Amino acid sequence: MALVPSGSGGAPVIAEVEMNGGADQSATIVRATVVQASTVFYDTPATLDKAERLIAEAAGYGSQLVVFPEAFVGGYPRGSTFGFGISISITNPKDKGKREFQKYYAAAIDVPEVTRLAAMAGKYKVFLVMGVIEREGYTLYCSVLFFDPLGRYLGKHRKLMPTALERIIWGFGDGSTIPVYDTPLGKIGALICWENKMPLLRTALYGKGIEIYCAPTADSRPVWQASMTHIAMEGGCFVLSANQFCRRQDYPPPSEYAFAGLGEEPSPDTVVCPGGSVIISPSGEVLAGPNYDGEALITADLDMGEIVRAKFDFDVVGHYSRPEVLSLVVDDQPHRPVSFTSAAEKAPAAKSDGTAKP
Repeated sequence: MALVPSGSGGAPVIAEVEMNGGADQSATIVRATVVQASTVFYDTPATLDKAERLIAEAAGYGSQLVVFPEAFVGGYPRGSTFGFGISISITNPKDKGKREFQKYYAAAIDVPEVTRLAAMAGKYKVFLVMGVIEREGYTLYCSVLFFDPLGRYLGKHRKLMPTALERIIWGFGDGSTIPVYDTPLGKIGALICWENKMPLLRTALYGKGIEIYCAPTADSRPVWQASMTHIAMEGGCFVLSANQFCRRQDYPPPSEYAFAGLGEEPSPDTVVCPGGSVIISPSGEVLAGPNYDGEALITADLDMGEIVRAKFDFDVVGHYSRPEVLSLVVDDQPHRPVSFTSAAEKAPAAKSDGTAKP
């Protein structure tokens, strides 16, 4: 089922930024937390229970913004191939990989879970950025959902380009879900994992004036930190990257879930994703993290006035741009495989005397 922002059909409750508005930056301090924790794999209700405990803890520290990792609700299927290989037959409905996908599909998020996440944001009075596996029809999407402290679902970003075997199990987003929300904390948006390595996609967010750049990820390599630092300095924005910390025991047992590419089956205590969650300032300073030690809440105070100071040197879509030489056009319209034009829309309009127009 499609996820639709709440509202009564009027103006959005939190406006999405259409262009860089040049809002005044004061000495506002925003306390933000990135969550480094593991999904309860194949158990979405338990994952939501865990998410609420973590949100409550972060709110207890005074955090106003809480960012979760990629695919926290629904799970990142680390190590799984879903039975695919170059010579695989895709015609057997009893194939083990298809049964594995059926379980994964069942764990994806649907409207009741969205309602509960919205309620969490409202209960603990936080802006919530949550990585989920979204289910629409029979296709899954790796998405980020945005919620405000009044418990309202604002909208989503769907991963534009899944990486490697992710393309087997996840659909592709389009330009209609690349939002930046103008909130009382600052302009908030997100890209997921290796999307952050796509220069034009980053530039689309810069063009919307992003100030708090969320980067939920599944990449725990040390080199990821270099990318996050570069983005913070390039965009003149705060970067909040959240990753899971997972051990083998956080996934189903070997009889139900096999880790490919690791040789022998790892022991239950083996770390299969060491995290590396981090918060970085617009000047490239690491404010909190990276953490590779275990599940944690990584928290920092963001001095929003630092954005103006960073832009003095380098404004990638402002005084340091050359639009007469280099420019970007973004198609932000939804692209659907099937569209219908009703008979009423096709019918000729009536004249004022009641007869049909030619």
